[in-house]
Amino acid sequence: MKKILLAAMLGWLSVFSVGCAVTSGQETTGAYVDDATITARVKTKFAEDKTVAATRISVETLKGVVQLSGFATSEAERQRAAQLAASVPGVKSVQNAVKVSPPQS
Repeated sequence: MKKILLAAMLGWLSVFSVGCAVTSGQETTGAYVDDATITARVKTKFAEDKTVAATRISVETLKGVVQLSGFATSEAERQRAAQLAASVPGVKSVQNAVKVSPPQS
């Protein structure tokens, strides 16, 4: 009887623990992977674009919402970064917190 009860408890635990691994913000593992993919694709677009400095603009994604931060040398670069991010599949919206700071001489 103890073995049956133990097996039932382990079965119950395995059913309810599958898919429960979460990260910051209470995302499922699948959502975290999707967000990581979106972030990687946005960064790749930045690196491929000659008008956006990928090293000065940070990208974070949570539940499909892309957050951009850092510095651009012009308003055009700031806007281009948002356009590129928005063009990535899976992006629900873009929050552009990039500041314009002209290069210092």
